[in-house]
Amino acid sequence: MMVRRCVAIGVGLLWACSALAQPARGPAPAARQQWSFTGALGHFDMAAVQRGYAVFAGSCASCHSLSQLHFSDFEGMGLQTAEVVALAATWQVPDGLDAEGRLRHRAARPDDALPSPYAGPEAAMVANQGVVPPDLSRILQVYPGGPDRLYGLLVGYGPQPVRQIGRGFSNPYAIGHFTAMPPPLHGNEVKYADGTVPDVQAEARDVTTFLAWVSAPHLDQRRRLGVGAGLYLCFLAVLFAILNRRIWSDVRK
Repeated sequence: MMVRRCVAIGVGLLWACSALAQPARGPAPAARQQWSFTGALGHFDMAAVQRGYAVFAGSCASCHSLSQLHFSDFEGMGLQTAEVVALAATWQVPDGLDAEGRLRHRAARPDDALPSPYAGPEAAMVANQGVVPPDLSRILQVYPGGPDRLYGLLVGYGPQPVRQIGRGFSNPYAIGHFTAMPPPLHGNEVKYADGTVPDVQAEARDVTTFLAWVSAPHLDQRRRLGVGAGLYLCFLAVLFAILNRRIWSDVRK
């Protein structure tokens, strides 16, 4: 009897250990989306990039930073210099300490980087229940699944987001199918100047396009340069073939 009880206890402990050792469920495969910036000849839709910035500023900037992006980079988004100066002035950046040791702020200038919403990692952890929201400057270069999964994550909460204490919000595109980030988009957070309906899907697509541009702001220029270099090499190859045929034509005879 004692032997059976010990065997049962041992089996139970092995089952418990194996259950604890099981890795967290991986994210669900995201549905493939059509993006203008993918492919060898892809390009960024600058109207979507600009709308995506509006979504980021209205819904994401309160938690996430873009520390590697400067306001002057927005000229590559299609804005004029005066528009960049006006946009930068709507942000406040740290400007040292005052006489009493308190942090001062001033209006941002084009040469400033976009400011973090928190004074430091400790403040970010306090505001987000011990979690530091990641910087999004290069998120699409390191995020597994790329823009398809990021878009899926933003729209994957469902109409009634389910939250479990200690695990976060249910989302099939997050690791373990739970994420600490509450639903960032609810639709109609911003008003698009071009009349686009700002539902959750449109906002998610635009902010994903914006973050893809932030991750690689010079991608269009590199692709144009690559296409030009390819055409030039093709021209040289044809020219070389013609010259080679002309030079060695007598020898072949």
